Amino acid sequence: MSTNKPILIVAGEPYSVFSEILFKLYKRYQLKNPLITIASYKLFREQMKLLNYKIPFNIINKDFSYKDLKNNKINLINIDFEFSKPFIKISDYSNSYNKKCFKLALNLIKKKSFLGLINGPISKKNFLKKKFLGVTEYLAKKTNTKNYAMLIYNKDLSVSPITTHIPIKKVSTSITRRKIIINTILIKKFYKNKFKKNARIAITGLNPHCESNFTNNEEKNIIKPAIKTLKKKYSNIFGPYSADSLFMSNNIKNFDVVVGMYHDQVLTPIKTMHNFNAINITLGLPFIRISPDHGPNSKMMGKNKSNPESLISAVKFLESQ
Repeated sequence: MSTNKPILIVAGEPYSVFSEILFKLYKRYQLKNPLITIASYKLFREQMKLLNYKIPFNIINKDFSYKDLKNNKINLINIDFEFSKPFIKISDYSNSYNKKCFKLALNLIKKKSFLGLINGPISKKNFLKKKFLGVTEYLAKKTNTKNYAMLIYNKDLSVSPITTHIPIKKVSTSITRRKIIINTILIKKFYKNKFKKNARIAITGLNPHCESNFTNNEEKNIIKPAIKTLKKKYSNIFGPYSADSLFMSNNIKNFDVVVGMYHDQVLTPIKTMHNFNAINITLGLPFIRISPDHGPNSKMMGKNKSNPESLISAVKFLESQ
């Protein structure tokens, strides 16, 4: 029994590796705070059986009491979901299930106190239906949050892309001074509030070597003016830097966070450096939202070989708050 604040979990895409890594978390990590998972009991039970885990369930309802929660059991709020096999291909059928899970989570987080929300991966193509770039934007819309940012967090080095899940051909027209300023301010506030730290932030350019011979030079017209504005209010703001050399060991050690112009510019190096030891935090929401830094990974479903480190890192981060 625990009276500590729980962590709320939306299991996400029903046909993903998330149930596996959740089972591994219970086996490998001793929880300080209880977890409450929103998912299909029948589906989780079948997946657990297939993967050969034996973790007890504690079925609760949306009006649960904190005294009813257990740290050593899967505290689960059941969402009805009919399925034919424990693991099958992602399809439109899972959309209504995901919507029910997120809707319940957002209602609960308004009424009860949680350390934060963790969501498992979802299929952007099926669930978001081109209406949202990712869960970051989906939750921002659902909570009427105008200013938000994606932070891929690791205690040694974090990164934040100005543009998220968009085609590379649209990046240059999607970068704005305002977005660079908002992202950087949210990161500054996050580090100050959570770690009492004046984060050292490096901001990248967009073009190779931060140069362009074209009239529409993003460094000159957008990035440098944004940095100039930020420096009037904050210290430890640096850039723009060329991304091809910024992440070299002698350079990157001088910074806590890199703000990059597009997804792969900063996520490729941080995943190379930290593997699964990083978590995706949405800054600016009325609650802390974290997603393990991986997708549904349908090719690995049922193989029991997925790495749970990112989920464990997410739980540890919330427990430390």
